[in-house]
Amino acid sequence: MTVEAADRPRQRSPLAPTALLAQVAAYLSSAEVDAIRRAYEFAFEAHQGQMRESGEPYITHPLAVAETLAELRLDVNTVLAALLHDVSEDCEVPLSEVETRFGHEVSKLVDGVTKLSRVPWFQEEGAQPRPIDKQAIWAESMRKMFLAMADDVRVVLIKLADRLHNMRTLDARPVEKRRAVARETMDIYAPLANRLGIWQIKWQLEDLSFRQLEPATYKEIAGKLASRRVQRERLIERAIEVLRAELPRAGVQAEISGRPKHIYSIYRKMKARATDVSQLYDLLAVRVLVDTKEACYGVLGLVHALWRPLPGQFDDYIASPKESGYQSLHTTVVALDGQPLEIQIRTKEMHQLAEYGVAAHWRYKEGRPQDVRFDAKVAWLRQLMDWQKDVVGGAQAFVDSLTTDVFQDQVYAFTPKGEIKEMPAGATALDFAYRVHTEVGHKCVGAKVNGRMVPLDRRLQNGDIVEVITARGSKGPSRDWLNPNLGYLRTANAREKVRQWFRRQQRDENVQRGRELLDKECKRLSLDSVKLDDVAQLFKYERGDDFLAAIGYGDVHPHQVAMRIASELRETEEPETPTLRPASAPSSAGVRVLGVGDLLTRLARCCNPVPGDAIIGYITRGKGVTVHRGDCSSVEHEQDKERLVTVDWGRTEQQLFPVTLRVEAWDRVGLARDVAALLADEGLSMTAQSAVVHKDQTATVWATVEVSGLDKLSRVLSRLEGVRDVFSAVREVGKPATLAGGR
Repeated sequence: MTVEAADRPRQRSPLAPTALLAQVAAYLSSAEVDAIRRAYEFAFEAHQGQMRESGEPYITHPLAVAETLAELRLDVNTVLAALLHDVSEDCEVPLSEVETRFGHEVSKLVDGVTKLSRVPWFQEEGAQPRPIDKQAIWAESMRKMFLAMADDVRVVLIKLADRLHNMRTLDARPVEKRRAVARETMDIYAPLANRLGIWQIKWQLEDLSFRQLEPATYKEIAGKLASRRVQRERLIERAIEVLRAELPRAGVQAEISGRPKHIYSIYRKMKARATDVSQLYDLLAVRVLVDTKEACYGVLGLVHALWRPLPGQFDDYIASPKESGYQSLHTTVVALDGQPLEIQIRTKEMHQLAEYGVAAHWRYKEGRPQDVRFDAKVAWLRQLMDWQKDVVGGAQAFVDSLTTDVFQDQVYAFTPKGEIKEMPAGATALDFAYRVHTEVGHKCVGAKVNGRMVPLDRRLQNGDIVEVITARGSKGPSRDWLNPNLGYLRTANAREKVRQWFRRQQRDENVQRGRELLDKECKRLSLDSVKLDDVAQLFKYERGDDFLAAIGYGDVHPHQVAMRIASELRETEEPETPTLRPASAPSSAGVRVLGVGDLLTRLARCCNPVPGDAIIGYITRGKGVTVHRGDCSSVEHEQDKERLVTVDWGRTEQQLFPVTLRVEAWDRVGLARDVAALLADEGLSMTAQSAVVHKDQTATVWATVEVSGLDKLSRVLSRLEGVRDVFSAVREVGKPATLAGGR
């Protein structure tokens, strides 16, 4: 402990850990309870004089974290580490002292939690100013957290309890900080608690985050629930009385209770069903706990004999557990007074695992040489760590794989031999091939789902039986599989396997292929003024060849170039620091005119510029400023250079810009219809369309649509090239949209 801490006058703790000691006394020995008392006294002295933003003594925080973990009945070392988790970082207490007083295991847990807390979001006062990539730092901290969890999952259990108390006391912080913390909690910590099966923490994190992110909606739902609470509770009590009378007659001993519905889960159902809270039919819920799996199905039959089940509202998570290991029977019946009632049926042990998840390992580990449930729960984590070794893109790529492959809802598909494969919702048949084995994915040429041939981008559903068709002579994966617009691969792990395959190809070949792909994208979007070195620097590549190689092996997709250019434009709309530029005049076209007064602007119809294009202004006589693309022939040969002014894109998020698309294809019936249908599917408004059939049986279709920028345009053109018989889709420049559209 530091000299300053030792010299502070000792004060008696105003918060004796009575509740904590009572909790741990229920399942720990007297010696372990005494160790927890000593750890509390040590932490209280170390945090002497420190206050939280809420004005409370700082000791309230580690005490609350320890109480949460004691509710989960975690082992003594975890509770000790929870009480001490901030003494090293905030009080400069050496870890060696923690180890001397409380042992090596506690010291290691404290060290693990401390390392996770050291995220340099802000520069220290007096430090030399330097650019900080907050997203990269955040991603690295997430990667470290999961590496720590793979080493000892208790580190992250402490972190989850720490985040839970921070969320409970979040109102003391500024609004923007509250929203940022709530968003991170909703995106990472709540899904993590769900993946570890800790429902007790998961639902609280979700509700607390939701209250900060959508306060009006939260209050509305809470108010409607409160107004009908008495009526709901009466109905639940009546249903429980019926079950308590009927179950013993069938020879079943059970514990029956009402189950609260949580606000965020209600909100998700409202969104999924596009309905109001008053129209949800499963707000009433009863939970039945029995001793054996057989009794679960016996109770299910009794419930269905008592009340009529609603069609399509039965889930058997005992036969097919959720990804977290959750097991239960769910059924919704039309019960008393015609009210829908949800009933969950599970064994007591299933309930413990459902509520406490991976934390239940410490409840059941005594007397068992190996805990199979615990190993199953963290198997996905170990697999994730194995994938992490292969991820070349650094921490951000790892976090991307985490959020897409682990934290999404899961579906369960089967191999023809009955082996189950857990996949994130939205995964395709091609993703399934890579989940079976990397080489199976590389050699995949087709797939059957439930006995029928399907496209490789077919999204899987629960219970699908997938047969992967491979070819020995396959040349390997296609670069199209990496195109996010085509939707072949939805899991980050599968995409990384494809990138690795292309990385192993010859560098010169990748550079050449990358140049071809980038040139094609630039020509397709008519981006003639894009400089390779400038774009490479946007993607943090020092050399153009390295950037081209990255495109060649699929680490960067040409579509990302358009998205990044558009993103850079948005980021420079409002500079963070004042510049020496003259004042800009906002315009209805989303264009800023630099160096002149407030002039009317309009977009030139000869070249139809869109956000992302290099642009220049031409001062007309009596009509303000006409904005052209920088390479437009109308201004390139302008003799009066004084009439050319500098302009740039201002706010354009809510604006749409006309652009003409030219689609070249083999002529067939329905071609123009398919083009129009795809544009409608992309949500684009088409203002004109025309088509011409040529003598060589090819056809050209022109379509004038309104887009928000180059990123949207790139996606649309990429998808158009996927339409049957289409061999080219480009942006038409140099001809008015009305002529191209035949109007």
